[in-house]
Amino acid sequence: MPDADRPQEVPARLLTDPEMINACRVRDFARVFRLVKIKAGIYPSMIARRCNLTPSRVGEVIAGRRQLQHIDVIERIADGLRIPGQMLGLARRPWETPQALVVTERQAPEEQAEAENQTPASLPGPDVDGILALATRTNLSVATLEAFRASIEDYWRRDDQHGGEALRPAIVGQLRHVVGLLKENRRPSIQNGLYGIAAELARLTGWTYFDARQYNQARAYFTEALQLAKEIDDREFMANVLACMSLQATYQDKPADSLALVTAAQDQARSALGTTPRVLSMLSMREAFAHATLGDETSTHRSIGEAHRHFERIQPTDPDPAWVSYFDEPKLIVDTGIAHGRLGEAAKAEPLIADALRQEDSTNQRGRAFHAFWLARTQLDQGKLDQACHTATQALKAASVVSSERVSGHLREFYDQLAPHRQEPVALVFEARLRELLPPVSGSLRP
Repeated sequence: MPDADRPQEVPARLLTDPEMINACRVRDFARVFRLVKIKAGIYPSMIARRCNLTPSRVGEVIAGRRQLQHIDVIERIADGLRIPGQMLGLARRPWETPQALVVTERQAPEEQAEAENQTPASLPGPDVDGILALATRTNLSVATLEAFRASIEDYWRRDDQHGGEALRPAIVGQLRHVVGLLKENRRPSIQNGLYGIAAELARLTGWTYFDARQYNQARAYFTEALQLAKEIDDREFMANVLACMSLQATYQDKPADSLALVTAAQDQARSALGTTPRVLSMLSMREAFAHATLGDETSTHRSIGEAHRHFERIQPTDPDPAWVSYFDEPKLIVDTGIAHGRLGEAAKAEPLIADALRQEDSTNQRGRAFHAFWLARTQLDQGKLDQACHTATQALKAASVVSSERVSGHLREFYDQLAPHRQEPVALVFEARLRELLPPVSGSLRP
């Protein structure tokens, strides 16, 4: 149904009004219709049109001369006035769950295997590479490399604000452009700089696929990033890519793989010259995630402690690589909270995530939504329903403006966790806001 034709929600304040809740519970439609008229401005003629009833029948109900008891009529009223099914003793109505949540159930194992075996999108062939080489054969300078790095920083900034789906074609195009430049002979300093830029572009591409939960594609580009970094023996950056792959493994429910990958990342970092405390702190926190996913409380707490000890050693003059600058104090705090949350230690997790959210950069929409849903889940784990729904409701605005299947996944997890409480007024308000920001749409999101 087009948006213009879809019945509008009645105000959340009416759905949570005790008189409305009681009228719905006993199916007193005379009171329901009067409340809808007085508090939502939906008059009897509009009620009749929405619910496929005659105006005279609605008038008789309001006057108390007729009762409505047939289940098909009650269902039409629920659908026409957008009253959640549970309030009227019905099954959950199809419109109550936004399409973005309906169509994102996990694939069956055979479907997942088929998706994982899909070949990554084909890359430009030799003819295209040759054309690019002819068009770009020039003496590159240090300034050119800095321009490439500046564009990468801009990609990351926009990825945080809006998600990487729309950026990916430009990122892949620049990656192939830089890989084409590597085929020419240049002096070592420029050539090594190009390899580093290509590695970062490949990692960024892999990250956009990971954020979209397209794991096979992500793995292919992460592997390419590793190969490019290995060409110039950039072990710190190889550690960074392996850490990304470790995080992806936690999302794929492969905790043993996650631990193996982050251990390899730490080995690479330790073998590099001058690895900074900030890098080591980030890697220790990724190790904590892996242990927490395995349910290993002792090892998780040990890794968290190591992450904080490394962080305390950071100096303003440390030569941190640009790709680790995001790992600041709020990020350390929120990741500590998430590690506790993964272990089921909600009481420890909640104040840490809440504190980090207060300090986080307000322009990082994905990060704020992601962390807010984590906070809501820890609050719900402790039985703090009102706080959890309030936190999740505030997170919806950020979630609605960023294209991130990872964020959508955390929204779905909170939404499922809320199931036993869906008749509570605060949960009704959350769901009304959810439907407002994520209405039913055509198409689907990937699991």
